[in-house]
Amino acid sequence: MTDTPWTGDACSLVEAFRRGERSPVEELEATYTAIDASPTNSVCFTDREAALAAATDADVGLPFGGVPIGVKELDNVTGWPATHASAAFADDIASYTDTKIARLEAAGAVLAAQTTASEFGGVNQTFTKIHGATRNPWNLERTPGGSSGGSAAGVAEGLFSIATAGDGGGSIRIPGGFCGLVGLKSTFGRIPRGPHCGPGNLTVTPGCVSRSVRDTARWFDVSNGFDFHDPITLPAVHGWEAGLGSHTEALRGLRAAVVPEFAGAVVATETIELVVEAAEWLIEAAGLVRTEADFVVPRSGAMWSASGGVGLWNTVMDRWPECADDLTGLMRSGVEATIAGFDATAAVRSERARVEVNEGMATLFETTDLLMCATNPDVAFGAESHLPSEFGGKPASPINNGALTIPSNIYGNPAISIPIGFSHDGLPVGLQILAPHFAEQLLLDLALEVEAERPWPLTVPTPN
Repeated sequence: MTDTPWTGDACSLVEAFRRGERSPVEELEATYTAIDASPTNSVCFTDREAALAAATDADVGLPFGGVPIGVKELDNVTGWPATHASAAFADDIASYTDTKIARLEAAGAVLAAQTTASEFGGVNQTFTKIHGATRNPWNLERTPGGSSGGSAAGVAEGLFSIATAGDGGGSIRIPGGFCGLVGLKSTFGRIPRGPHCGPGNLTVTPGCVSRSVRDTARWFDVSNGFDFHDPITLPAVHGWEAGLGSHTEALRGLRAAVVPEFAGAVVATETIELVVEAAEWLIEAAGLVRTEADFVVPRSGAMWSASGGVGLWNTVMDRWPECADDLTGLMRSGVEATIAGFDATAAVRSERARVEVNEGMATLFETTDLLMCATNPDVAFGAESHLPSEFGGKPASPINNGALTIPSNIYGNPAISIPIGFSHDGLPVGLQILAPHFAEQLLLDLALEVEAERPWPLTVPTPN
């Protein structure tokens, strides 16, 4: 009998199923036992009867056959709560399943739990009126980040080996960095967002948070590709997992710039030191050539927030103003600011700012092939505190929290967060690497190099 969930990666769990060392039903039962005892508040709903039926009938020959997964609260599963992580939508139930989730089910995944998210995915702290604070398993007083905070906390804690995530301004990479996980934001359009999903401000990219590089590669193998319900998705690319480690020569000689405080971000000194050390090591290990890139990517947080406010208004408009008191303060103020100030002039200014960011990113990739920087400006902040305005003793606007990640959402290029170690107080730190469009497999091979030579703990160690 399996008493605790698998502490390895999802791929090795499938292998254990195939060898008969564990069974999907036993694994699911262990997952639920762990969820019930968890202090992180990372799970907000379970459909145990349906999950048990799926585990009982699991085909372990499939890529994720029998693997219990966490599903982010902002993703849709028929019959599950469709709350947008907001008390204003507490009673809503999904009438359809997202294409990306259906593809995972077809690959054998067992939908074990719905994981908490920040309200409407709007901030990088998972603390809502409907569920309260989700906590980082590395330190329960700290946040796992957001918006995929519950997914990251659950995977790092050891509840399930992999979980869905989405990245509209850093919401895969930020919690990945805070929780010591792999977090790849792919090229915009890799994984479909439909059905029933408008384009919004063209920044959101679905994906996962995982314990290993191969788990992320397998995830994209089964999830990516065009879907009629999302007409701006890209054609399928195959062989992500099979191709791992095969790009050594393609990487050798590529130009890499190390810019810890990318895009005007204010970054804590300790984070800078850890990122620079890891980046310099990886440049040598992978045979890259360090270069100085001549580019300027302007700060983009304010523009991102303003354009994202339109999508927020689209979500709540039919319930406004009756729902106002149900929203968190940041989301309510965002709605009110959009109503009051996002007119035609603001829309034009937003588009002009987007062009400036895009031009800066284009110049970056014309002058270098890869950019290495911090994932987050500092280690994880308080689980229930306000968004920080100080980073390692350096003052900055709360918008600084996403300054390092947002440019890749606007431009649409891939970027990955890789665990590289810990701060002096034992909190994970991530190295972020940016690459041009369609270069995800190069990023995965760089992450594979780090994983092989500087392995990270797959879950938070259990005290002796």
